[in-house]
Amino acid sequence: MDPDGSKDHAMTLLAQQFASPGPAENASKDRVSRMVGIVVIGRNEGERLHRALASARDQTEQIVYVDSGSNDASVAWARERGVETVELDANRPFTAARARNAGFARLLARWPDIGIVQFIDGDCELAPGWVSVAFVTLMSRPDLAIVFGRRRERFRDATVYNRLCDMEWDGAPGLVQSCGGDSAMRVEALRAVGGFRETLIAGEEPDLCHRLRRDGWLIERIADDMTMHDAAMTRWQQWWQRNRRSGFAGAEAWRLRGREDPRLLRYVLSNILWAIPPAWPLWPVLWLRVARRSGGLYATHIMLGKVPHAVGQLENWLRPRSERHIQLIEYK
Repeated sequence: MDPDGSKDHAMTLLAQQFASPGPAENASKDRVSRMVGIVVIGRNEGERLHRALASARDQTEQIVYVDSGSNDASVAWARERGVETVELDANRPFTAARARNAGFARLLARWPDIGIVQFIDGDCELAPGWVSVAFVTLMSRPDLAIVFGRRRERFRDATVYNRLCDMEWDGAPGLVQSCGGDSAMRVEALRAVGGFRETLIAGEEPDLCHRLRRDGWLIERIADDMTMHDAAMTRWQQWWQRNRRSGFAGAEAWRLRGREDPRLLRYVLSNILWAIPPAWPLWPVLWLRVARRSGGLYATHIMLGKVPHAVGQLENWLRPRSERHIQLIEYK
């Protein structure tokens, strides 16, 4: 953190000015747009990317789009509209972590004075006014490294899989252990821990948050709407792949920081033990425990999801360490 606190104090005063009504409001909003940059990452997102970039443009001009090997018109479309664009070299494995780091680096090179970076995925759309909310929240709390709000599913009721995603996005406001891919981050904090770990094919956000919390930073979820997400999940195979990826990421997290976070051992053991056939007669016990808290649909998701989670974990353990980051596990 800033040793003399002068930067945080100045930004807190600016946040107070922005929050107060009156003639200064427009000028303060202009300052917000200059101090916040947005990094959008994507791969073959099509119309979803159009919405993402348009929603970002409504709140600041300081935007970087990072493309991970799209074969649609994403790169050309972004450049035609004047968006700063980075194309990742295909000779290195694509990961969301690598894309976010590349976008963050270009953002600081292009606009070195920004204090906050908002990350969003190319299948998301920023809620109107969210950037201002994130700015005021972070600047009024110098101990916060990250703030994020409610991510909602655009077509929540189109499929059961979309509905499950929307349920996952929900959570009680307050201090939390980690965030998702859509989050506003303090530039100072992100630089201090070296950004995202680029070799992770999933779970890069909890890894980053762990390192931030270890350095004394806090992460907060607030109730305000942040983004609208388009999962576009219509088949059970997509659901399987998404859960398999989570299991893979969980196993990698245990390898990286299991000694510092005992909960990760419980997580990986739970998936393995519940997934093996001898445990299947006990599945109703697990289902009832989750259903009492979150309803029958989510309980079914948790129960059946133990199997692809376990598959992902085993895949991680069986791969040579040098190959764990070579192939993405995508569900779209």
